[in-house]
Amino acid sequence: MLIQHPPEAKAALQHSLKIAVTGASGFIGRHVLAELARQSVGRIVAITRAATRLADADSSVQVVEMDLAQADADSYERLGRPDVLIHLAWDGLPNYRSLHHFETELPRQYRFLKALIEGGLPALLVAGTCFEYGMQSGALSENLTPLPSNPYGYAKDALRRQLEFLRAIQPFALTWVRLFYLYGEGQSPGALYSQLRAAVMRGDTIFNMSSGEQLRDYLSVDEAARFIVELAVRRDDQGIVNLCAGQPISVRRLVENWIQQNAWDITLNLGHYPYPDYEPMAFWGDSLKLEACLAASAQ
Repeated sequence: MLIQHPPEAKAALQHSLKIAVTGASGFIGRHVLAELARQSVGRIVAITRAATRLADADSSVQVVEMDLAQADADSYERLGRPDVLIHLAWDGLPNYRSLHHFETELPRQYRFLKALIEGGLPALLVAGTCFEYGMQSGALSENLTPLPSNPYGYAKDALRRQLEFLRAIQPFALTWVRLFYLYGEGQSPGALYSQLRAAVMRGDTIFNMSSGEQLRDYLSVDEAARFIVELAVRRDDQGIVNLCAGQPISVRRLVENWIQQNAWDITLNLGHYPYPDYEPMAFWGDSLKLEACLAASAQ
């Protein structure tokens, strides 16, 4: 159930909150830190394995060096007992097929989160993935049964289930955001947007890609960060929420839009690469629950 606050009370509540972010030096994490600062959240704790990665962070951000693999019973205290944790950290990407995801990463992640929850963490928002839905096509709603078809999607779904079992014994508020496709500044070099931008910066005249007819759900990372923060500050048990645009777009049209918006001079070489075999040709997120949560947050 979502709690409604008057605007003044909501602002005062956010100003008093202490929010910690794992994966803070990553692509999404940096945008989340910026959004937390923009929304004037009171105290922000950025968690990273190496503080040097966040040397350019705002002076209001407290940077804490912590290796998730070394989590212990004092981890929650070391983070200053935050009111909510935004958990974005996950190693081993973008190799979705690596067994590392469930052999190493899954138990490491669960131990870390369990230590915080047993230490007293009252609310947790975790980044899941649309790959939890597997090869299901069309509009994907949170009510669908997960059918992950690669190790990454399987490990994420397994972590969610583990946390739900833990919650039955050690109550805490859990929001699980299933990320669809994000794009924007700071993305990894292997991402489609980054590859296109790099090709333009090199002066390439041709950009090789697939035929681009696959339908996907793309959301700018700035919007995604705003949605994540708005969901996190609620500190409610919102369950699974698709973090998506809610509208299908062909990859070809998406790339053409990027070229047009940036006035880039480059020609697409369509059909150069085959379609990936680990995802269906057409799928996108059902955004109705996300929209309802955000509307409630605005009240």
